[in-house]
Amino acid sequence: MTGFSHASRRAFLGSAAGALAAQGRRGLKIFMHCDMDGSPGIFTREQAWYWENGVREHVAAEARELFTADINAASAAALAAGVTELIVCDTHHGGGNFIREKLLSDPRITYLYRSVGMENGKRRWMPGMDQTVHGLMLPGHHAKSFTKDAFLPHTWNHEWVDFTINGQSVGEIGIETCFAGHWDVPLIFVQGDEAACYETRRQFPGVITTAVKQGTTDACVGLDPATAQRETARGISEAIGKLHEGRMRPYKPTLPMTATLRMRTMDAAAKAAQRPGVLRLDDHTIEARVGTQAGVVKWLLGTGLDMTP
Repeated sequence: MTGFSHASRRAFLGSAAGALAAQGRRGLKIFMHCDMDGSPGIFTREQAWYWENGVREHVAAEARELFTADINAASAAALAAGVTELIVCDTHHGGGNFIREKLLSDPRITYLYRSVGMENGKRRWMPGMDQTVHGLMLPGHHAKSFTKDAFLPHTWNHEWVDFTINGQSVGEIGIETCFAGHWDVPLIFVQGDEAACYETRRQFPGVITTAVKQGTTDACVGLDPATAQRETARGISEAIGKLHEGRMRPYKPTLPMTATLRMRTMDAAAKAAQRPGVLRLDDHTIEARVGTQAGVVKWLLGTGLDMTP
């Protein structure tokens, strides 16, 4: 966490601990933002990116079954750990991966089948993420672009080589954590491959991680789904416990943020540089000053709050 003095940080943590104690008596609301690349049992590119040409139909069906079962297990673990309201959002490839009729049925769970939806008559990313949420969990996540010994590492799309916030290189884990931090919501748990978990611990010390596999770019090996789900449940329980104790901090970069993106091609950088307020630093790199954490990628993709219909 950057942008705070030691004194203000102590005051912030003290007030956060008191607030969480009070919230614990009233209820605990968690936002679970679910990707698929890091889910257990999904060991090949064909399984994870099943929309690509040539993917066999039964492989795609199996992958969605595995993903849905893992999210059910994670949801059940969160509820067992004391969560009283759970938002479960499908973000993989924009959403549409859950097998709806096989999802856990519980009145405490709200499912978002797409990562962009309507809220209060406006279109936005991660609807439901606001000041009423107490913690962010990221199951099934992957490492950022060009991470060594990572399964399907990427950041948003294949054109992005590196994305930085105030000089710190981040992937999708960091971008989503920054967005949640707009409302002082801390990242508390990440599940994925070993590289994604290492990236999380390095950038956000104290966040609980569960590694369920390891491998190379297009293939990996890992725990069987049942074992992975048990390990994930233990991680979620620990994360919820730390949150109740007031030991989880939101990511608060100094504002305005300097967001920098290096693109794979010159054409992609040139196109992005046409957006308002975007500066082209060189053939492949663009930069912008961003006034709010919720605007972390809106300057580039239009993705965030109050999106264009």
